Amino acid sequence: MLGPAHPYRGGLAAIMETLARIFQRRGADVRIETFTVQYPSFLFPGESQTVDTPPPSDLQIVRSVNTVNPLNWWRVGSRLRRECPDVVLLKYWTPFMAPCFGSIARLARRNGHTKVLCQIDNVEPHEHHIIDRPFNRYFLRAVDGFVYMSEQVHRELAAYTEAPALFSPHPMFEHFGGPIDRAEACARLGLDPSCGYVLFFGLIREYKGLDLLLDAWARLKDGGCTAGRKLLIAGEFYTDRKPYLEQIERMELGDDVVLHDHFVADEAVKNYFSAADFLVLPYRTATQSGVTQIAYRFGAPMVVTDVGGLPEIVPDGRAGRVCRPEVGALAEAIGQLFDGETLRQLREGVQRESRRFSWDEMCNRIEELYTRVAGCS
Repeated sequence: MLGPAHPYRGGLAAIMETLARIFQRRGADVRIETFTVQYPSFLFPGESQTVDTPPPSDLQIVRSVNTVNPLNWWRVGSRLRRECPDVVLLKYWTPFMAPCFGSIARLARRNGHTKVLCQIDNVEPHEHHIIDRPFNRYFLRAVDGFVYMSEQVHRELAAYTEAPALFSPHPMFEHFGGPIDRAEACARLGLDPSCGYVLFFGLIREYKGLDLLLDAWARLKDGGCTAGRKLLIAGEFYTDRKPYLEQIERMELGDDVVLHDHFVADEAVKNYFSAADFLVLPYRTATQSGVTQIAYRFGAPMVVTDVGGLPEIVPDGRAGRVCRPEVGALAEAIGQLFDGETLRQLREGVQRESRRFSWDEMCNRIEELYTRVAGCS
């Protein structure tokens, strides 16, 4: 497996490590090859790419891949060609990785035995650059088969390659633990438990529409709907924070917004999801979102916009509300979840819908894909 893993932080690393554990449990010999350099520091918008925690003792993780050094790509790919593994499973989410991953994949496949599979998050990135299409073409045409998590990704993939592709929805994240008592969660976060909290969670980037959410909250406040409630924003800014802070001040939302603008460590995630009444994902664009799968793990209803694969993951009226990525529609959908009976029904719906999202099912699809591309019976 090639992609993010310890000491690199975040949901992508968690996915790789969880898949590795399941394949090990099924009897596979698994090694994760992760990065010595993932992004050059000047290209990374956050504060840190790594964590200081000890590596997981149950996984074999080797730091070997430098994404900006072509000599390294040749060394890693040539070594994999000699080692002749049955599968190299890559995690792909940004065209930045394409030169590195595409080169390693091409070299590894030259032994005539190794199959290169890809568990793909995105084809076209949320923030576009002129290099995206040629980089995608270079990588995607070096892969024998794909497992994708939304129909939007499948459609975009088909524009580059005719390689086999199987669908498996984003599984629930389980490594954050389970819900805790709400009063305890509020105490840990320094929140007033007498308030209700609506949560915006995750890295803050322009396409995620936090500005739309602030506008919608201001509209709800003007209508007298937010009494006894606050908007809890938890996540590190991957864009300039100044416009958002100015927006909060301009709309006089200082008393309405609780801003925890830092990366949320794995052990603290349960506090936010246990304290929140529901989540809002006001995205302007999306493929799928790992945040929805954390919400399912904690039984939290969601308001999502009808972009990308979000309506596939959060069916309207069953696990939350789906609306247009517009201020008025967003305000209306949030207001509907302020009704206690509606919220209760959606919480029950989240529990039912969560049964769809299994890590074992994703591993089944990867194994099925390997069987297909390897010509096995």
